[in-house]
Amino acid sequence: MNETISTILKRGSLRKYDEKDISKEDLDLILKSAMRAPTAGNMMCYSVIVVKNKEIKEKLSISCDNQPFIKTAPVLLVFLADLNKWYKYYEYNNTKSFMEEKGEYFEGPTEANLMLATQDAIIAAENVVIAAESLGIGSCYIGDIMEKFEYHKELLNLPKYVYPITMLTLGYYPKGYSVPLRDRFNEEYIIFEEEYKEFSEVDIKKMFKERDRLFVTKNKYNANNYAQYHFNMKVKSEFSKEMTRSVKLALDEWNGNKI
Repeated sequence: MNETISTILKRGSLRKYDEKDISKEDLDLILKSAMRAPTAGNMMCYSVIVVKNKEIKEKLSISCDNQPFIKTAPVLLVFLADLNKWYKYYEYNNTKSFMEEKGEYFEGPTEANLMLATQDAIIAAENVVIAAESLGIGSCYIGDIMEKFEYHKELLNLPKYVYPITMLTLGYYPKGYSVPLRDRFNEEYIIFEEEYKEFSEVDIKKMFKERDRLFVTKNKYNANNYAQYHFNMKVKSEFSKEMTRSVKLALDEWNGNKI
């Protein structure tokens, strides 16, 4: 097994960090790794905000579902789907008037563009995760940055056609500390050959057998099994509703309307 594969297979989400700052050399390497990530059409439709300010980290730890460990990370990286720069490039080079001369209209980015920009941002983020891990720097993905659209827009000074897709916490491992790896579903339920495989009830019950062991009879939802508990914890949760609201606001902005 080579070093890269070993790094990937041992990596888990780190939520406890050594107090020392991430060195400039290590952070520079991590960010260079982000920028070498694959990108649709070589457009690099993403941006990364490096957050070290204690006050901003504190605010993000609260706005991202009240997770105190976020503010203890030496560095936060916010990954943005970003077409603002490309649209400024179009504007400064008279693209709108050019399209009008052709008898066509100039339109804003579409939902499909948001999906592609999201792919760019997430691929860059995963490059960061692996590069950081190889340097002894742990990380944790924070999807809650997609929530509170208006608040994060103001806090991070985000213009039109820019949306926060994910955030990473970064910090060195505490001495002698390692992350216990969580179980994954068996490969047969995730990796398919040639086409999608739809599962029977028997298959699904086998797939979720270990998850069902997590069920606690006495629970706040009065659920009868883990599926019912999980649905209420995730799908019907307040954070899920807020994330849905915020994503819809982003989609309203990235709607391909005539400009």
